[in-house]
Amino acid sequence: MIGDNVWLGGGVIVCPGVTIGADTVVGAGSVVVRDLPAGVLAVGNPARIVRHLVDGPAAVDGPAAVDGPAAQE
Repeated sequence: MIGDNVWLGGGVIVCPGVTIGADTVVGAGSVVVRDLPAGVLAVGNPARIVRHLVDGPAAVDGPAAVDGPAAQE
């Protein structure tokens, strides 16, 4: 099962029965052998979580939503 808004890089292999949570990114060439939670970046063979992705306004609107208009100057 692959959740909403999941990005899979080129050549990714997802083994049978594996679940990938929503808003997760899997790097190119990775082999997903275990379930991945929502909102993470996973890479490698086997795929391992290397980062939890930003959660909140910055994920949708960019840095200006968090830091205000001065951050864009």
